[in-house]
Amino acid sequence: MDFEFSDKVKAIQEQLERFMEEYVYPAESVAHEQVEASGDPHHFPRVLKDLQIKARELGLWNLFLPDERYGAGLSNYEYTPLCEVMGKSFIAPRVFNCAAPDTGNMEILAEFGSPEQKQRWLEPMLAGEMRSCFSMTEPEVAGSDPTLIRTRAVRDGDEWVIDGHKWFTSGAYGAAFAIVMVVTNPDAPPHQRASQIIVPTDTPGFNLLRAVSVMGHAGGGGHCEIRYESCRVPYENLLGPLHGGFMIAQARLGPGRIHHCMRSIGAAERAFEIMCRHANTRFSHGSLLGEKQFVQDWIATSRMEIDQARLLTLYAAWKMDRHGKENARQEISMIKVVVPNMMQRVLDRVLQSLGSLGMSDDTPVARMWRDGRSMRIADGPDEVHKMVIARRELRRFA
Repeated sequence: MDFEFSDKVKAIQEQLERFMEEYVYPAESVAHEQVEASGDPHHFPRVLKDLQIKARELGLWNLFLPDERYGAGLSNYEYTPLCEVMGKSFIAPRVFNCAAPDTGNMEILAEFGSPEQKQRWLEPMLAGEMRSCFSMTEPEVAGSDPTLIRTRAVRDGDEWVIDGHKWFTSGAYGAAFAIVMVVTNPDAPPHQRASQIIVPTDTPGFNLLRAVSVMGHAGGGGHCEIRYESCRVPYENLLGPLHGGFMIAQARLGPGRIHHCMRSIGAAERAFEIMCRHANTRFSHGSLLGEKQFVQDWIATSRMEIDQARLLTLYAAWKMDRHGKENARQEISMIKVVVPNMMQRVLDRVLQSLGSLGMSDDTPVARMWRDGRSMRIADGPDEVHKMVIARRELRRFA
C-alpha cells in the first residue's frame, strides 16, 4: 500500500485548504448570524450560496463521485484526505456539494437510476440546484435492524401508494425529494422485502411533522419526522430493482461510512489544533498548560489515536477500491466503530483543556462534540458493527 497521494490529489488538497482558510472558516459565524436573522432555523444562508458559486468555479465540486461523468473521478482512497479537510468545518461539505445525505443519494441515483430519474433528480443535484433526503429509520421499531421496517408501498395500477411513519429523515427541510425505504414484499425473506422509491416532498400525503430536537438543536435540514399517508407516486419512481432495497442500501452505506469517518477525523484534527494552540498560550497555576504533564498526556494520546484511526480508514478506502465494497465490509465496520469513539475521546480532552471556553459556542468544539456523538449510532450503532465484526472473525476460524 502506497501512502503517497498523487500530484493531482495533493494539488486539490492544497487548494481546498486555502479555500477553507480564506473563505470557509470566516463564514461560519456569518452563516450562523444569517440563520438567526432570518428567524427560520432551516434557512439556507446566503453566504453558503455565494461560497458554492466560488467553489464550483474553482472545480472544488462533487469531489466524492468516482465516476468521471458526474464528479472528479477520484477513487475512495484519493477522496479521503479531501473529505478530512471538509470535516474541519460544519458548513464545508455543503459548500463543496459533498454533504450527506445528498452524497449517498447521488451515488445510488448514478448507479441504479433510470435515464429519466437521472435527468430529473441527479443532474439538478450535481449542479447544486436541488437537495434530497433519505427516509428509512422508523420510531416504532429498532433502527439498528432495518429488516423490521413497517412502512408499506402497495402497487395500485401505475402508482405506488405509501403509508408509514419515519423519523430521522435528515435534511428533509428544503429537500425536493426523499428516497424512501419501504416494504413491497412482506412475505419474502427479511432482506428481500424492501424497495426504494423516490417521493417528491410536495406530494400529497408526504407530511413533514417536525424536526426532531437533537441535544437541543433542530436547525438546518433537520432530523425530521414524517408520515406517509396514502402518498401516491408513479410506479416508475421505483429506484433500482423491485425488492432490491437492501442491496441498494448496502451500496450506499459503504462509501458513506468512509465519508463520515474522514469528516470525523477532520473534526478531531481541528479540535486537536485548537487544544495545542490554547495549551501553548494559556497560563495557569505557575506555568503554561502545555507544560503540565496531564495536558501533555492528552496531546500525545490524541495525536496517536487520530493517526491510528486515519491509517485504518485509509486502508478501508484502499481495500474498497482494490477489492470492492463487498470485500471491504470488515474494515468498513471497524472504522465505523473506531473513528467516532476516537473523535469523542479527543473532543472530550479538548473540552476539558479549554475549560469554560470549551463549553461555550465561541469555538466549534462544543458543536463538534454534539454532532459527533450521533456518529456512534448513525449508519449502524457500535454494538451492531462489533457483532458483525466478531461473527466474520469467528467464521474464519470455524
